[in-house]
Amino acid sequence: MPEVLQTEQESFEYSWTEEDFLRCLRQRNCIGMVAEQGEKVIGFMIYELHKSKLHIMNFAVLPAYRRFGVGAQMAAKLISKLSSHRRTRVTLAVRETNLAAQLFFRVQGFRATRVMRSYYEDSGEDAFLMHYSFAGDTADDSDSEAVNRISQFEES
Repeated sequence: MPEVLQTEQESFEYSWTEEDFLRCLRQRNCIGMVAEQGEKVIGFMIYELHKSKLHIMNFAVLPAYRRFGVGAQMAAKLISKLSSHRRTRVTLAVRETNLAAQLFFRVQGFRATRVMRSYYEDSGEDAFLMHYSFAGDTADDSDSEAVNRISQFEES
């Protein structure tokens, strides 16, 4: 836990506390995963299992180990848990100011589908809901379909 907390504090201005991690991990549908190099924890991911999706709650790699594929391996591991039968999507919320995370998840195949206004209680900041869909996912869910009102307006 100390290494996870260090990664969290080095990664985010508004970081989770140890109690935040423990409260989340005590839930039956919450799973934690770490990335290690040797005996050192260099990244982590916390996600929730839902009926039709996996939702990333928290995801970080130590700054010194970024851009070496650690995050991509963690994202790929989570995506590999999807199936055409049950869980077909991965979702997460990303702060509107966290451009690095937005770009990282976009490269992993995620797409921003919605803006969630004043999502973060700590700062009042908006978030982008991003999702990755398993090939062939045809789920009809409000999270999964982006609406481009500007293009609709221009087409009218």
